[in-house]
Amino acid sequence: MTRTTTKFIAACAILTGASGLFLSQSAVAQTAGTYPAKPIRLVVPFTPGGSTDILARAIGQKLNEAWGQPVVIDNVPGAGGSIGADRVAKAPADGYTLLMGHIGTLAVNPSLYPNLPYDPIKSFAPVAWVARVPNVLVVHPSVPAKNVKELVALAKSKPGQLNYGSGGNGSAANLATEYFKLQTGSSLLHIPYRGTAPAVTDLVGGQIQVLFTGAPAVINQVKAGQLRALAVSSPKRLDTLPDLPTVAESGYQGFEADQWYGVVAPAGTPVDVVAKLNNQINLALNSPELKTRLNTEGAIATPDTPANFSKLIASEIARWKPVISGGRVKAD
Repeated sequence: MTRTTTKFIAACAILTGASGLFLSQSAVAQTAGTYPAKPIRLVVPFTPGGSTDILARAIGQKLNEAWGQPVVIDNVPGAGGSIGADRVAKAPADGYTLLMGHIGTLAVNPSLYPNLPYDPIKSFAPVAWVARVPNVLVVHPSVPAKNVKELVALAKSKPGQLNYGSGGNGSAANLATEYFKLQTGSSLLHIPYRGTAPAVTDLVGGQIQVLFTGAPAVINQVKAGQLRALAVSSPKRLDTLPDLPTVAESGYQGFEADQWYGVVAPAGTPVDVVAKLNNQINLALNSPELKTRLNTEGAIATPDTPANFSKLIASEIARWKPVISGGRVKAD
């Protein structure tokens, strides 16, 4: 083979590689440019009717209005949301299968389930932080405590005699209360239920004394005088309960234990597709209509970048790990 022939073959190889790279980049650009060209499946890893489902349907409706493509809500419950999350983690990374994740599936489950089939950091591409849902600390009216410090003093004086309910072991209410116990040194006995609704029913009936759960589940009972609200877990007060202090205002600086929700896609989803989804979801979250709707549900819209949502997930995994081990929280 002559030197000229060798140079010719090498030049062809370079051109072929460059052409392949160009075609690859063009394919990504074309994917983002035409996306979405078919219906999008938004997996909700819980049963219909809960906060995750409500938020997913609200976002799905807005995406459908903007793009003219159906957003199909697919409820895949089980194992604390792990079954649905794993299904999305293993789906094609093309932007047509998404997960409405939340604090449990993306931050709590890694410490709660020793054999989790997905990795919240490696298995997903964060798309959009959707909302925060503050937890409200409520007690039955028979409990003599009128504020957080009085409740903590009462719990310390009667260790293990005050019961608190939750929607089950490993639920957001369970973790928020265990975090509260660690931060205040109080003693409360956990009574797990199969869902938040029965826990609220028993609290109103006086079978349990304390509940620290999402605002939407208890706000009507508080306004009706059936329950007494002591504090909210968020850094700021709720617009719907403006006279209710935060736990931090009540003497425990730095306390924050909100629930949160966000959309993720399978790892490897094209960056341009993620950016397009993020932009459209943020436009929806900034709309007066959706802000009002979320506020009614006790949620606070949190439009942000994929990078900041990724940082939130990582920081929350680290924050809840010692709470789960310290409170000896076990999955149902």
